[in-house]
Amino acid sequence: MRNIRYIVGQCPLGSVLLAGGDGGVCAILLGDDRDELIGELQDRFPAAALSQGPELERLLSQVVGYIESPGTGLELPLDVQGTAFQQRVWQALREIPVGTTASYTDIAARIGAPKSVRAVAQACAANILAVAIPCHRVVHADGGLSGYRWGVERKRALLQREARA
Repeated sequence: MRNIRYIVGQCPLGSVLLAGGDGGVCAILLGDDRDELIGELQDRFPAAALSQGPELERLLSQVVGYIESPGTGLELPLDVQGTAFQQRVWQALREIPVGTTASYTDIAARIGAPKSVRAVAQACAANILAVAIPCHRVVHADGGLSGYRWGVERKRALLQREARA
C-alpha cells in the first residue's frame, strides 16, 4: 500500500493541497474547500493510506510563494504518474516559459502528434500537479481561455500574475 502525506494551506487562489510520498510530490490541488481537496486526493489515490504531513510545510510554502510571485521559479521533487502520452504532454507543458502560453495545437505539434489535439486537452485535464505542471498556460488557438481543472478564474489569475513576473 502506498503511503501519501498531505498538507492544506491557503494561497491567493484559495485553498491549496500538496501531497507526496517517498517518490516526491504527487499532487498539488487548488480549490475553495479543504475537505473537498482531501476528497479529491482520496478519489485520485483510492488504494493509498493518506495522512496529514506537517513536514511538507516547506514544500507547501514554495508552492504558495510561486503562486504569489511566479518569477521566482518552482523546483520540487515530483512523482509524476500517467500514461506515456500524458508524460510527453506534461513535459512539454513544463517547457512553456513563465509569462507565455501555447495552444493545444502547439503542444500536439511539439510532442510529434499533431493530430492529437483532443488527447492533449485530455492530458491537461488529467494533470493533478497544479502550477508544477503548468497546464494553465495552454489556451485555445485564438488565445481564449478554455477549461481548467481548478476553474477558469484561477487560470486567468495565474496567467495575469505570470504576465507581471
